[in-house]
Amino acid sequence: MAVLFQKFQKFVGTLAKSPTFAKDPRRLQFETDINRLFLYTSYNRVGKDAEEADIEEIINMASKSDLADQEKQVQENIHSQITNFCTFMDHILLPESKSDDESSQQHTTPPRRSGLSLAIGRNAPPNTQVDIPETKPLTFAESRQRLKELMGYTLELKPSQIPHEQAGRGLFVDGEADVGSVIALYPGVIYSPAYYRYIPGYPRVDARNPYLITRYDGTVINGQPWGTGGETREAWTQSSVYRPHPSEARSETGSDRVWKMLSKPLEASRVGFTGEVLERRNPLALAHFANHPAKGTEPNVMVCPYDFPLNEKGIRAYIPNVVFGGVEEVKMKRFGSFWFKSRGESNDGQQTGPVMKSVALVATRLIRDEEVYLNYRLSNSKRRPSWYTPVDEEEDRRRWS
Repeated sequence: MAVLFQKFQKFVGTLAKSPTFAKDPRRLQFETDINRLFLYTSYNRVGKDAEEADIEEIINMASKSDLADQEKQVQENIHSQITNFCTFMDHILLPESKSDDESSQQHTTPPRRSGLSLAIGRNAPPNTQVDIPETKPLTFAESRQRLKELMGYTLELKPSQIPHEQAGRGLFVDGEADVGSVIALYPGVIYSPAYYRYIPGYPRVDARNPYLITRYDGTVINGQPWGTGGETREAWTQSSVYRPHPSEARSETGSDRVWKMLSKPLEASRVGFTGEVLERRNPLALAHFANHPAKGTEPNVMVCPYDFPLNEKGIRAYIPNVVFGGVEEVKMKRFGSFWFKSRGESNDGQQTGPVMKSVALVATRLIRDEEVYLNYRLSNSKRRPSWYTPVDEEEDRRRWS
């Protein structure tokens, strides 16, 4: 198996430099990343019993299939893993008397919003009668340990092994995760470009918040409100997200107060999001703690965009995000067991449904009882922190071109 993986990794490296990719630098990097994700997640789905013919088939598909097909397969591969993870979490947290049907009914799609409310970003008044299903009285630590027993790995936070004082806590895999595994989910509040000005601290959103991540499509996820999770399943509302931090209030300057006044989020009755019942004991909802690798160390995970279809029943509580301004209504078409955005005009097999643009971290090699390292790819157009050493300067340049 090791020899097959070496062959596989060699192809990952060579295909990324293929001249067939788009000439636009940003598009080039996006296609390169999707191609790698296709290879890694397909390899994972084949399993540890893969034979050489299986690897050859994956490589052949990566060479010949177009980008749209590869994106679909990546989504299918990721969704399959997340569905399995959610099944494990139900087994861990739901009372044994609950049937699968009862479980699926507890997580329903949010009420459909009118075209007018979608256009102006307004929500109906928050539902104060949120039904929070009964779960077992397990702690976060107990849930984390039981997930490891079922899935083979889980996550934990402890002092980073990176030798600089700003590294703080690091994200560690406890157990063994194979290449292509979903290692972590990036939690928090999702902002589309239309709602950038509602990100706390706008326009200097990263001045005091290192827990922001941006997808290629411009979607920003703010992981700061999630923190380290919690000890229960609860309604995650706007009031719980925008709690003031006393330490920030004490250190405000006059300029800070002006920016804060200009960027203060509006009340939930005008714009924002209604409450969602989320499982705060989610062991994988810690992607925002992954550190950038130190000089000479290679990253072992990469970012994967994941569009979660909110019409999927039974697993919403384990997707640790809420969407600011309302979810996006798009045409969806079934591909395998998953629904994807449809660009065609045909209505055959299509339905309209909301999607949530989230992010997962995917393993680029086997990870066993070690720290998780993510290439931050910081823009070279701005002054970068002293601790930041580019993994690949060319990739950084293409990502932000």
